[in-house]
Amino acid sequence: MAKTGRGTAVLTAVGTVAALLVGLSGVSRGPDTGGGTSPAGAAEYPTIPGIKDRAKKDRAKKTVKPWDGRTRVIGDGSTAYTGPQPGQLKPEKLEPGEKPPQFVVFSWDGALQNQDHLFSHFRRVAQDTHAHMSFFLTGIYLVPESKRALYHPPQHGVGSAAISFPTDEHIRQTLEQLRGAWEDGDEIGTHFNGHFCGAKGGGDWSVEEWKSEIRQAYSFVERWKTNTGYKDIAPLPFDYAKDLAGGRAPCLEGQKNLLKAAKSFGWRYDASSPGDFQIWPAKKNGIWDFPLQLVPYADSDFQVLSMDFNFLANQSGDSTEGDPAEYPEWEEKTRRGYLNGFQRVYNGSRAPLFIGNHFETWNGGAYMKAVEDVMRDVCVRRDVRCVSFKELADWMDAQDPEVLYKLRLLDPAQAPDWTTYLK
Repeated sequence: MAKTGRGTAVLTAVGTVAALLVGLSGVSRGPDTGGGTSPAGAAEYPTIPGIKDRAKKDRAKKTVKPWDGRTRVIGDGSTAYTGPQPGQLKPEKLEPGEKPPQFVVFSWDGALQNQDHLFSHFRRVAQDTHAHMSFFLTGIYLVPESKRALYHPPQHGVGSAAISFPTDEHIRQTLEQLRGAWEDGDEIGTHFNGHFCGAKGGGDWSVEEWKSEIRQAYSFVERWKTNTGYKDIAPLPFDYAKDLAGGRAPCLEGQKNLLKAAKSFGWRYDASSPGDFQIWPAKKNGIWDFPLQLVPYADSDFQVLSMDFNFLANQSGDSTEGDPAEYPEWEEKTRRGYLNGFQRVYNGSRAPLFIGNHFETWNGGAYMKAVEDVMRDVCVRRDVRCVSFKELADWMDAQDPEVLYKLRLLDPAQAPDWTTYLK
């Protein structure tokens, strides 16, 4: 049953989210070549000319010239400017006495099109339901195994990663999906690169180490043609230096220093906060903080973070292949948990609902089935807008600060008289 108060019992994954590495489909820890990088600014970090400065310069522009209809290929031809992204939500200021839309953001960590074809599948679901989503691309998913030495992770040996590098075919398929997703109106954010958690992971990284990780995330997208040698694939249809507006850190670790680093690149939001109640977002360090949220677990008096892994952790622990006899119940409780969270704010404060996912087949695909059912249910309802984090940041920026302040005063299930509350 949905709860309103901010003091309700909470059940999230035990310990940190680092155990996520155990369950990621097809992952393995790459070889650690030893040593690791030195602290901030180490000479072992790769030189990536222009990425930082250009990103700051592009985002500093206050006006955008109308597109002249010409495609502009960027750099080595990995990306291109093809005009404004299609179908984006027009951010409109709430009128006095107007009820806010119910925003829902479905986001995906990793964004690899592998043998399960879940990237393309959920793109079709979004098309069916008129939804936009945020895909947080892991940078090394565009780097061939043979070129792994291009990656210089903070505090780890050159070429090492906590996840597998992709096959060549999966790189090609992922590029196709990224292109299609952007053309659908979806956001291409970042999940950074090596998915390091725990000791020497993002929580231990300095601001300068985060900046190195970010520069490399840009580079792997902007130079995939050079890195792969593929000459038969068209550029991605966006300028990543302008389009990249935020991301989510692996295992939700290291946000404090990440925010400081991200600000120098002009990012608009961050989705790395470990979790919060379903209240209207605020900014941290000048950047919108879009955390995973606590939603009421079905038939219980506790709440769970709104991500597939956290439901798994509370159902089958560290195992991604629990008792098959439990799969139907786990799927149903996951579905109802998300819907409990949705109903609480849809009929209450209208705070945005954030749901995080991975492309995975854990526990017989229970979590993928549940989230698809939720998308098909809620995204077509009245006043609901299933958007990307970037679109939500645009809408939030368009509102009067006084209006946002009053919205943040509401408890999740608190439904004011909208005709007077925001006047």
